[in-house]
Amino acid sequence: YALPHAERVHRGEREVDGHQRSFILTRSGFGGIQRTGSAIWSGDVVSRWSNLREQIAAGIGTAIAGMPYWTHDIGGFTPEDHYRQNGNVSVGHYSEMAPEHQTSWQELNVRWFQFGAFTPLFRSHGQNPYREIWNIADEGSEAYESMVWHTNLRYRLMPYIYTLAGDAHHRDGTIMRGLVMDFPNDPAVRDLSTEYLVGPAILVAPVVEAGATARAVYLPAGADWYDFHTGAKLAGGASVEADAPLARMPLFVKAGSIVPTGPAIQHSGESLNAPLTLNVYTGADGSFEIYEDDGLSYGYEEGQWSRIPVSWDEAGGTLTIGAREGGFEGMAGSREISVRWITGTNTVPADFDAEAVETLDYMGEAVTVTRD
Repeated sequence: YALPHAERVHRGEREVDGHQRSFILTRSGFGGIQRTGSAIWSGDVVSRWSNLREQIAAGIGTAIAGMPYWTHDIGGFTPEDHYRQNGNVSVGHYSEMAPEHQTSWQELNVRWFQFGAFTPLFRSHGQNPYREIWNIADEGSEAYESMVWHTNLRYRLMPYIYTLAGDAHHRDGTIMRGLVMDFPNDPAVRDLSTEYLVGPAILVAPVVEAGATARAVYLPAGADWYDFHTGAKLAGGASVEADAPLARMPLFVKAGSIVPTGPAIQHSGESLNAPLTLNVYTGADGSFEIYEDDGLSYGYEEGQWSRIPVSWDEAGGTLTIGAREGGFEGMAGSREISVRWITGTNTVPADFDAEAVETLDYMGEAVTVTRD
């Protein structure tokens, strides 16, 4: 039922409003639903730590099954009654909750929110208590500032995330990836259900236990890894005890990765033609192709898109920004591109406003940047 239902809605939207992309958020799905502009979500999950943990496995499984667009209700759709009701009060703002439950409610939401920032669709939804970050915690608190930080991080990563979305259509890719998809020869990753990759570069390890301020993270063999927060470089093929204060969850980036980021923005439309920063995680050769289109129309189906190929040569210490392929209406002819080298604890990868080593005006022709 789910597949023909989504197909009919998708066709109908294209017939009556074909200049804008159809988007369907549907509770149910079946093989082939990825053709219909649909995203599926995991249903009315409960606001429990066990349900948070289960969402990670659900997302991994959905991606392995070939469906790139999956989401979940950050914080859980249905909270326990002690969160929802305080005597005769139906809780909206967290302060209306019984005091003994406020901290646990905030912690669960922050950890779920951190995970949500690294899933294909980033959305908070549920019954009361209210789910806006200012209803979960007060401005200036650790919980509130963590949710703000992860929201900003999501949008700073838009050039990377949008490329993964483009690859989902043009190259049958996925955004969320089980570790076994990229490291099939490492038997240690075959049963891991609480870690995953976002694209080829970023390893995500959400915190799924109440009160935890650290967690074990397995780094797959065959690559070195950088701690996203500190820049520390670690060898793969082993588990590490990763720090996880409430404000942050463990994130790692594979050596040789090139992660494009953009400026702080309020919505994805602001990323079009915006300056780019190439964050190059040295230690291995690597490549990435930055994908862009107009963000609104179906022109990408007719070849209206562009790619900027970027490659890093570790031995030569050179980054090559290749000749741009393709184009689309509204694409700027020139682009400001900055370069940052991530080499270890002397750099802080998460500080996207750190001074770049070089900034150039990219005109669509190949150019090389050499690391000193």
